[in-house]
Amino acid sequence: MPHKKSNLPTKTCPVCGRPFSWRKKWEKVWDEVKYCNDWYREPDVLHFAPIYITFRLLTYIAPYETP
Repeated sequence: MPHKKSNLPTKTCPVCGRPFSWRKKWEKVWDEVKYCNDWYREPDVLHFAPIYITFRLLTYIAPYETP
């Protein structure tokens, strides 16, 4: 039976709030995985994360706003 991606466990990244799924490379350390991206593991990034996330939201929302 083929493996279904919809059956994979998921977690939510505490920095960006986006969900991310289990990956084969995390098989042995899945309980320790916290972030969806290596970039978020850097201590300096956590200081700038709110600014980065706000920027991403604004660049996503702005094209859909009506005047």
